Amino acid sequence: MQAKCCTNKKLTVEYSNLAEFLKIISDDNRLRILCLLKEGEKCVCEIYSSLNIAQNLASSHLKIMFDFELINVRQEWKRNYYSINKKIFKKYNNLLINYLKNYE
Repeated sequence: MQAKCCTNKKLTVEYSNLAEFLKIISDDNRLRILCLLKEGEKCVCEIYSSLNIAQNLASSHLKIMFDFELINVRQEWKRNYYSINKKIFKKYNNLLINYLKNYE
C-alpha cells in the first residue's frame, strides 16, 4: 500500500512546492537575510551592509525569495523595504510538520 502523500495529487503538488521552499531557504545567505528580516523591515542597503555581502548579491537573493513570495516588498520613494511574508512561512511550516508526522 502506498503512502497517502504519494498517491494524492493535491498533496504531491504541495510537497513539490515544499521541496522548492526548502531549496530556496537552504542557501546560507538567504537564511542570514531571513534571520535579519525577523527583526523587522529592512532596505537592501541595511541588508548587504549588515551581512557584509555585495549589494548585487543581496538583491539577487531578495529577488529569488520575493518571486517565491517568501518576502514582501514595500517601495518608499527610491528605496525598497523588505519584510517576511508570515502567511507563506506559516503555510510551509504546517506542510513540513505534516510531512514529517508521516515518519513518527
